[in-house]
Amino acid sequence: MCGINGFLSNNFKETEIIDGVLDKMNHEIIHRGPDQDGFFIENNQGFSIGMAMRRLSIIDLSTGKQPIFSADKQIVIVFNGEIYNYKQLKKEHLGEYDFKTNSDTEVIVALYQKYGTDSFSLLNGMFAFSIYDIKVNKLFIARDFFGEKPLYYALKDDAFYWCSELKSILKVLPSHPQINKQAVNLYFQLTYIPAPFTIYEGIHKLNANHYLEIECDTLLLKEVPIKTIDYASYEGISKKEATIIAEQKIRECVKSRSISDVPIGTFLSGGVDSSVISLCLAEQTSQKIETFSIGFEKKTFDESDKSRTVADIIGSQHHEFIISENEIKNDLHQIILNFDEPFADSSALPTYLVSNRVSKKVKVALTGDGGDEVFGGYNKYYMGRLNQKYIDLIPKNFHQKSQSFLEKFLNVREDSRGLKFKANRLVKAINYDGDFYTNIISLGFQSTELDAIFTKQYTKNDSFEYYKKIIGTHKKTLTDFRNIDRLLSLEGDLLVKVDRVSMMNSIECRAPFLDKELWDFTSQLPENYLINGWDKKHLLKEAFKEHFPKGFLDKSKKGFGVPVGDWLRTNLREELLSFIEPHFINQQQIFQYDTVSRMVQQHVSSQVDNTFRVWTFYCFQLWYKKAFQNNFTRK
Repeated sequence: MCGINGFLSNNFKETEIIDGVLDKMNHEIIHRGPDQDGFFIENNQGFSIGMAMRRLSIIDLSTGKQPIFSADKQIVIVFNGEIYNYKQLKKEHLGEYDFKTNSDTEVIVALYQKYGTDSFSLLNGMFAFSIYDIKVNKLFIARDFFGEKPLYYALKDDAFYWCSELKSILKVLPSHPQINKQAVNLYFQLTYIPAPFTIYEGIHKLNANHYLEIECDTLLLKEVPIKTIDYASYEGISKKEATIIAEQKIRECVKSRSISDVPIGTFLSGGVDSSVISLCLAEQTSQKIETFSIGFEKKTFDESDKSRTVADIIGSQHHEFIISENEIKNDLHQIILNFDEPFADSSALPTYLVSNRVSKKVKVALTGDGGDEVFGGYNKYYMGRLNQKYIDLIPKNFHQKSQSFLEKFLNVREDSRGLKFKANRLVKAINYDGDFYTNIISLGFQSTELDAIFTKQYTKNDSFEYYKKIIGTHKKTLTDFRNIDRLLSLEGDLLVKVDRVSMMNSIECRAPFLDKELWDFTSQLPENYLINGWDKKHLLKEAFKEHFPKGFLDKSKKGFGVPVGDWLRTNLREELLSFIEPHFINQQQIFQYDTVSRMVQQHVSSQVDNTFRVWTFYCFQLWYKKAFQNNFTRK
């Protein structure tokens, strides 16, 4: 686990220049790999290339130092992540290869040498890596199936840059890039920015399950999907058989992700996903495992009693931390700004704090991330069904006339996120034009609200146009919703959150549910195996219910929420109000003052609970102030 950086120019650059660029980029991500660094630099006839990395040592502590070369020294790699099936691949495909290390990194090199880019599809894990093939003067940069590991890139003049975090590119570009207006629209709807966009013009995220091929001497690049593998067919399988297979596969996924040469533990929230992962890990070792959870002083957000119940069942060494508002507030700016672009998932705050506590005990933690996408666990999947039933029963004209009344009736005044809050979200997401799921996943603003928020120069007709070309429109099934979430919510939100805040604390998080074969398995099953009536994650709970008290896995779970709506009225109020000062808004030329001012004032005065909208606005303004008003300079 580490962070990678790279620089390629199709003009000759002195070694000292390349080394200086790489050193600056590497310095920005020391937190991702405090244990080691590594560099590779080559000056060719027509180009100059450099690759660098920071390493967090997890596997093969003694010989896994990067960069790593092929046996003939013609291929070199820097790698961020973990390949969970590397031992199997080594045994099945590379019996004759002369390995110099025991690392998964060298397995990637050997597979590429044997199969070329087709080898990328064999890798099951989380990864972002760059391979320089000296024989063909090409650079290959790849990203894993789900997008667990980040990869940014930019082509500027005669240079191509790539890195694990946006801050590395920003440090070495000759000038500060301008705001990408498409990304701003996506952010204010989704509360995050999914690949391939970033907040900056000219800087991109590599799409998940894709690789870039770059001609070193011309800097011509193309993005290519990584080929898919045909796994076993489960057509016609019974629910009983599916339940047995689901349990087997999950246990296998946990086992493969528990390989480590350093201490390992789990994030245990007490929900279905983390409880199952913690159970499986505990049953695979004779020693007590370390489990970690957090609670909150505000009881409506505190669910620490559930994690204690699971810890007692599995006999773990449990660590529980109660978080106060002041404790999060001390780190709030640091956490939000570490994303390098606007990011408004407030669960990043407690995730950071639990990561911080975990880092004092272990270096690797398993999480329950991905369980909702893989097994159908989100309330928004209900909302997709309800939207279809609603528009089938209620005429569009009647809905339009009654919508304002319904929203007013369902208005809440505090950040409680109860039934009334969820019903209000459903009403606002209703869409008669077939694209309602983009409304459902828009936790910030609906598309119809953006005209009133933005100035004309920032308003876009359809924020999701790029993605509709990939996934199509009029999606109605659970499989459709899950695939949209994999493309957008997982890659752009959940995985970004976990990667950045865990790496801030120099720990590695692994998500056993995010397994290509497991995803393929559940995607072949009848949808009622995943959501049976109103029972979410039905198959997962059936597979493990005998290990927990009756009804425990059916208890509702709030998620990793924090009461930021309350904080915006108290400790963050003064700063929030500074973000709607007329001079500041006019200088930005992004927002319509009357709209954003009214939205903020209604929230801080408790007239309307605008938590998600105001928090989205707050996080953007915090980023903007740092990016454009703090005397951006090069050092």
